[in-house]
Amino acid sequence: MKNIRLLIISIASLAITGFAQDASVAVIELKPSANPASPLSYDKTELSVTAGQKVKLTLNNSGGVLPQPHNFLLLKPGKMDAVGALANAMLADPQGMAKSYIPEAAKPDIVANTKLVQPNQSETIEFTAPAEAGDYPYICTFPGHWMLMRGVMHVTK
Repeated sequence: MKNIRLLIISIASLAITGFAQDASVAVIELKPSANPASPLSYDKTELSVTAGQKVKLTLNNSGGVLPQPHNFLLLKPGKMDAVGALANAMLADPQGMAKSYIPEAAKPDIVANTKLVQPNQSETIEFTAPAEAGDYPYICTFPGHWMLMRGVMHVTK
């Protein structure tokens, strides 16, 4: 009987530990805006996570006013304009769509990203938030979108 009680306590302890670990994961769903006044925007323009926190982000491309492909690129601070300009230049690249409009030259400035997500589709990515606190911009690099479809992930200590 004592062994069974010990086994039950051990299983309960593991379950509680599992729940505690899951609570440390930031679960985020991002969608295109359903607001007709701002059709080329995300539904959330500010996200908050803790430095080094595990993040599970889903880009759910449904419910937007203008059904079209979107992606999500989380960038290093101060890199939004440079990455956006590189994305705009991809309009001349016949392989732009196949590359999800993610510029190869921008890879060092990208913290995390999804591929292009078609309307009524979704993609989930998992990553670790940067260890350094700061404001990390995120954008959609489908041609022309980044100038309006953007936000900031606040990484705090």
